[in-house]
Amino acid sequence: MTKALLIIDVQEAMFSYPGMSLFDGEKVMDRIVSLLDKARSAGAPVVYIQHTEDEEYTRGLPTWEISSRITPREGEAVVEKPTWDAFHRTVLNEELQRQGITELVICGMQTEFCLDTTCRRAYSMGYRNILVQDAHSTFDNGNLSGEEIVRHHNGVLGGRFARLQRADEIGF
Repeated sequence: MTKALLIIDVQEAMFSYPGMSLFDGEKVMDRIVSLLDKARSAGAPVVYIQHTEDEEYTRGLPTWEISSRITPREGEAVVEKPTWDAFHRTVLNEELQRQGITELVICGMQTEFCLDTTCRRAYSMGYRNILVQDAHSTFDNGNLSGEEIVRHHNGVLGGRFARLQRADEIGF
């Protein structure tokens, strides 16, 4: 198996900001759960990226934990990262190389930060990327709605840094 599911920053903090909600948050989570079920059923590697820094993302706090809807199982890799780039100052590339991974199915949070940066970096490192166009999300930012940000990034990343596919089209 050379294809892995990469789940970026789907942590409890994303669902606990007062007065803020992710664009299409529940449906995006349902799609991520579906992708996880498909990957597990096929025996495909699953790699969780876990943001670790500052207040909400302090190791051990409830908000730092990976969402209880997608709790990692034994044998599934969890890679902590201190920046938007899941490869920078982490063991992600080593983990992917160890497992023989050449293709990444990418989903998660926050579209314009960690998901965008990691997708571009993976492309630059030679990985073939599939961006799950309906399984990533973010918050409104004052200039653009979360929906506009997701749509924009699908347009920018798709066809250049990743192939776009809907969650229901993904196979492992």
